[in-house]
Amino acid sequence: NLRRCLEFIDVSAEAGCSSVKFQLFKIDQLFIPEVIFKRKEIANRKAWELPVSFLPEIADHCRGRKIEFSCTPFYLKAVEELYPFVDYYKIASYELLWSDLLKECARTGKPIVLSTGMATLDEVKKAVETLSGAGCTKLTLLHCSSAYPTAPEHCNLAAIDTLKAAFQLPVGWSDHTVQPAVIYRAVHHWNAELIEFHLDLEGKGEEFSTGHCWLPSQITAVINDINTAIKADGTGIKGPTEKEARERNWRADPLDGLRPLKTIRDRWWEK
Repeated sequence: NLRRCLEFIDVSAEAGCSSVKFQLFKIDQLFIPEVIFKRKEIANRKAWELPVSFLPEIADHCRGRKIEFSCTPFYLKAVEELYPFVDYYKIASYELLWSDLLKECARTGKPIVLSTGMATLDEVKKAVETLSGAGCTKLTLLHCSSAYPTAPEHCNLAAIDTLKAAFQLPVGWSDHTVQPAVIYRAVHHWNAELIEFHLDLEGKGEEFSTGHCWLPSQITAVINDINTAIKADGTGIKGPTEKEARERNWRADPLDGLRPLKTIRDRWWEK
């Protein structure tokens, strides 16, 4: 549904997101035939496939809304099909072991975001080395739990630090909790440099009932809170702010402990 795709972009831009990410897959290139034949719910995902013909208009709409466009390729030719349109590639946790896909993305020279759900540190190491060896020079890792939804006690946010220490790369958090406190903790305590989340427009999407999708009003509040908190960081220089300048003269004088300072007592009404 192209209209719904464009609405996702509009809502994301209005919420304060810096990018949107779609997925490009074909069911018959995602699962073995036996799985498709025996599991009807997977076969039905044929209806979820994003038409390649939508890509130009999606990319144009993103540019118009000043928001980046990314997409996850799930088959090798998808990398080529996405190349003219995406600002960066996103590689899903489930594809982390597929070296051919990693290399195909890296060879494009575009930035890459790699999710690391379910992976061991050694598996992440091999993927990072594969991407780097194939030419990737701008890589961001995402820590996540590939559970839909994820309970807060299963997030293991401390692994963000583990990944940063191991690879000296930007590391973010891919959220499946729909818990503001988890995102706040990831950003403010563990310094997550990128937050990914699943968005549903109005609670009627195919996967909303699973419990891992945010609604626009929910995520907008979180983004606003984080941006407000970041504004509070300041310069780090300890000294009076511009807003404090007037109040400095109204401190207790060191000689008698009374306010204002003696230097302005003969004209305090002017201050």
